[in-house]
Amino acid sequence: MTECSGPARGRRRVAAVGLLVLGLFVSGCRQEMADQPRQDPLEASAFFRDGRAARPLVPGTIPRGHLRDDEHLYTGKVNGKLVEAFPFAISKDVLARGRQRFEIYCTPCHDRLGTGEGMVVRRGYRHPTSLHDVRLRQAPPGHFFDVITNGFGAMPSYAKQIPVHDRWAIIAYVRALQLSQNAKLAELPAADQKKLQEATR
Repeated sequence: MTECSGPARGRRRVAAVGLLVLGLFVSGCRQEMADQPRQDPLEASAFFRDGRAARPLVPGTIPRGHLRDDEHLYTGKVNGKLVEAFPFAISKDVLARGRQRFEIYCTPCHDRLGTGEGMVVRRGYRHPTSLHDVRLRQAPPGHFFDVITNGFGAMPSYAKQIPVHDRWAIIAYVRALQLSQNAKLAELPAADQKKLQEATR
């Protein structure tokens, strides 16, 4: 084995020291949020006069995305009266979303047709009024929004489970369901009347 000459040993030492310094530099450059100065919830703090790290909300502030400035959309009422119309246009996509949400949240009690014969009712839960009852067919959309939001009778509030736009989508689907189960033959287009008549011969 040959021994390294003096200059070669020096270069290796410089390289080793350089790598060591680089390693220390890289390990000290972590920028994780956990490493920043912060206060834990309800932790004491000498920074504020009252000694609390957690600060109360500034009066009049509203969390982002929670500004409920559209009374029609968020309450189903205008000037305290239940609305007769939907707060946005009802499309095929809205109806599809409403059907999906209805089948998730409503069918356990109301069943898929809305007659009130859902699985939990068959197991002993209180029987809801059929959605095809004349009173409910004539009820304004705002009534259904109010019931979904605040509950009614044995039905609890679903405000936490169902977002506002989904509540309206469900109501739109309920309207379609009511129409589908209560439509008169004379109300259908002539082509559909003919198809039904042929199917029942």
